[in-house]
Amino acid sequence: MQDKKYYIAVRFDGGSKSYYFSTTDTELQIGDVVIVETITGKELGKIASPLMDQENYRSSMELKPIIRRANEDDLADYEFNSEQAKKALAITSAEVERLALDMELIDAVYTLDGSKVTITFVSENRVDFRELLRVLASRLHCRIELRQIVARDRAKMIGGIGICGLPLCCSTFLTEFESVSITRAKNQMLTLNIPKLSGACGKLMCCLLYEDDQYTKARAEFPRLGTTVHMDEGDFQITGMNILSKQIKLSNTENVIFLDLDEVRDLLKGIKRPKQKPAQDEFVLSPKVNEQEQRKDQHQNSQQKEPRNNQDNQNGNRNKHHHHHHHHHPKGNDGNKGN
Repeated sequence: MQDKKYYIAVRFDGGSKSYYFSTTDTELQIGDVVIVETITGKELGKIASPLMDQENYRSSMELKPIIRRANEDDLADYEFNSEQAKKALAITSAEVERLALDMELIDAVYTLDGSKVTITFVSENRVDFRELLRVLASRLHCRIELRQIVARDRAKMIGGIGICGLPLCCSTFLTEFESVSITRAKNQMLTLNIPKLSGACGKLMCCLLYEDDQYTKARAEFPRLGTTVHMDEGDFQITGMNILSKQIKLSNTENVIFLDLDEVRDLLKGIKRPKQKPAQDEFVLSPKVNEQEQRKDQHQNSQQKEPRNNQDNQNGNRNKHHHHHHHHHPKGNDGNKGN
């Protein structure tokens, strides 16, 4: 009878992402050290998940098998190779400086058998490292792979925490990088503060792509920025909008008001709104009313009404006295309504 096949996640030293391998070993536990075959050769990794039934595996990537559990010799080789990798990185760094190459070295990793070393570096430009390879081959005496990555790949390798408080998307679930331009931020009406819009890699955050299509769809309902809106109070221009609350900011040289999207659409169709919606206090930029003149008008109005008010008060007092004469306990009756 053929052994049941499983797949399991394996994580390599220094990486935060796991890779899946197949196995028939039902005794594997999280934290166990195993030997696997990768595209660079045999490597040592740690089990990072429980066993999962291979029938449920949905990825199109081929599952390579776990070769075996690591033994004491493997662990000794791994420690030796780690020390050799540090020396290889130091040698490479000195040669890069001597040759004045535009390369920022990240790390060096040997395969378990020591037959190959992969040296990873960051550079935004194309680097001619043929001379560097010739020098390293004579000093390291093994196969050498110089692997160029960009800033996003470096963040993916190193990992970290984003401004959202979660582990970086690139080091957890993103498998490839799409180009992110500043037009994505403009489309979402974000303040164009590049440092705040940049991720750990120094480039624009990948998550600007996640909701961009929804914002594009939502913005189709809104009039364009700069559109003139005719109102009884004068002509206003659309200078801002909030896609989520569906509010539009209208401005002219004297005032700023905020209206709902439906109201602005009606105004653009020539349908007048019944009453002006008061602007939010914190956003009002209208000129101040002359408070002294307003107080003066109120004072004059009160003086004109005062004689009449005094007469009304006197009549009221007479009526009140007359009322008390006939009813000895006016409040007592109200208090006993419920009885």
